[in-house]
Amino acid sequence: MKQQHSSSSWTNPVHSFILLILLLVVIGYLVLVLQAPPHLAILFCLMLAVGYGFIKKIPWRVMDKGIREGISSGITSVIIFMLIGVLIAVWISAGTIPSMIVYGFNLISADYFLVTAFILCAIVGTSIGSAFTTAATLGVAFMGMGSMLGLEPALIAGAVISGAFFGDKMSPLSDTTNLAPGMAHVDLFVHIRHMMWTTLPAFAISLVLFWMIGSSQGSSVLTDFETMQQGLMANSYISWATFLPPLVLFVLAIKRVPAIPALFVGIVVSVVLIFITQPQMQLLQLLNVMANGYVSETGIAAIDSLLSRGGIQSMMMSVSLILLALGLGGILYEIGMIQDLVSSIQRFVKTRARLIFSTAISGIGVNVLVGEQYLSIILPGRAFLTKFDELGLARKNLSRVLEDAGTVVNPLVPWSVCGVYLTGVLGVPTLDYLPYAFFCLLCPVITMILGVTGIGVPTAEKAGQVPRNVKLEKSIT
Repeated sequence: MKQQHSSSSWTNPVHSFILLILLLVVIGYLVLVLQAPPHLAILFCLMLAVGYGFIKKIPWRVMDKGIREGISSGITSVIIFMLIGVLIAVWISAGTIPSMIVYGFNLISADYFLVTAFILCAIVGTSIGSAFTTAATLGVAFMGMGSMLGLEPALIAGAVISGAFFGDKMSPLSDTTNLAPGMAHVDLFVHIRHMMWTTLPAFAISLVLFWMIGSSQGSSVLTDFETMQQGLMANSYISWATFLPPLVLFVLAIKRVPAIPALFVGIVVSVVLIFITQPQMQLLQLLNVMANGYVSETGIAAIDSLLSRGGIQSMMMSVSLILLALGLGGILYEIGMIQDLVSSIQRFVKTRARLIFSTAISGIGVNVLVGEQYLSIILPGRAFLTKFDELGLARKNLSRVLEDAGTVVNPLVPWSVCGVYLTGVLGVPTLDYLPYAFFCLLCPVITMILGVTGIGVPTAEKAGQVPRNVKLEKSIT
């Protein structure tokens, strides 16, 4: 998107700041104080942005364009959401998720459950480079196992999300891990190595916290879950063969097959498996499961609550929230508010600490206002690249901050693409799991601390980077 409107007569940094405050007040009051659905908060913010546009005499065609372009940028995510809903439903019907839970009980200790979930999700996430796939596969299984062990769903979701986004941040297969160094003009593997300054401390602290919390809850977890295991085995198809669909999906992810075709294949393999292992299944019955989700009728409340999920319809609340959030982000960008705020921040950046802090805050701010992970990397990356050169800092510092305050912050925002997706898949509200997503919370904090101390923040000269002559470039252009 071009910034042709940022210098137009209707843009004003002071007015943009006032609009920002109003939007944050609306969101904070409705979501945090009244605990209203975030859909309504974003809808009112969208109405407020349109009203601001009319007051500023911004043509409706400009605002309409922003809404349409904002929504169009998320159409792929919407389709992925619906396919994930279908995938979860057919995996439960095929016995994949019940089998993961039953076999998992025999391998995982309750005392180390959170640690195990965190580490395994980190390993799988790094292997395939997708937090979404990790959460929809291992994450759903861990939610089932942990709930039956008596652990708080928010704790389990925090461990799953922390591990999944460790992988999404560090994997060379991840889109964001490639996007951030691309914006900073840094080699991919130089970027990954430099991220260890913040990622390893965040991982270690998270590991200790999950171990401490898991150990303290170990004595209070359920000890009589054999009834639940027996209920799963009596009412679901339990077999190692049911691991074929997730195995196929992991292989396709590693081979970097795009998400939508990979999910198509995963669904088809699951459907074929259902008809082979459960020949009594009627086609109409299966289609209903795919549309409306799997309904468990074991008579055991814990199992029925756990397995009654999935289907396209289960993702519609998430889809509507994403459409509203993307529309709001699009109109705020098109009227120049985002650009005004970033430009205003740039004027106060004169030291290393301020630069890193401002870049991080900008990434977090874009996540909160726009709810889009990629824009939280792209916009601050474009805005602050020349500042890193002017202050003689290595550009890999910029790429690291973009990941620390962009990639891993998105799942902490209730109306963001990642936040909505994870709530829909794991069944835990974003604000409930937020305090336990330790890895995601720690990364931006650690990156700001390094910016203040200067630890792990090399200059361009020390990094062997040939600095650009910014002044010369500006004079030429």
